[in-house]
Amino acid sequence: QLQLVESGGGLVQPGGSLRLSCAASRFTLDFYVIGWFRQAPGKEREGVSCISSSDSSTDYADSVKGRFTISRDNARNMVYLQMNSLKPEDTAVYYCAAARGLDNGLGPWEYDYWGQGTQVTVSS
Repeated sequence: QLQLVESGGGLVQPGGSLRLSCAASRFTLDFYVIGWFRQAPGKEREGVSCISSSDSSTDYADSVKGRFTISRDNARNMVYLQMNSLKPEDTAVYYCAAARGLDNGLGPWEYDYWGQGTQVTVSS
């Protein structure tokens, strides 16, 4: 069974940075689009960023453009989300997800495999 595990969440002050990691096991990420999503209490899960399998093209939600950067290291079977200039409204549980046969997309319904999530809290 394909497995994704997120790490790197925590408590950070506004303006701070965190780097989230997504590790894959029992499959290789090379042929999968990987997305990062987040869900805050009482809100729907929303797409944050994604990176394609073919050319590592990326896409970002407007709310994080210029602050977040997604990257992948296929040799290590890892995907990262560097989050800078964090704001309180970035507080949420962050999930990574994988989809095969997708160019790129920020819709949760497009993804087949999900991790358990990691909590990010931005607060002073």
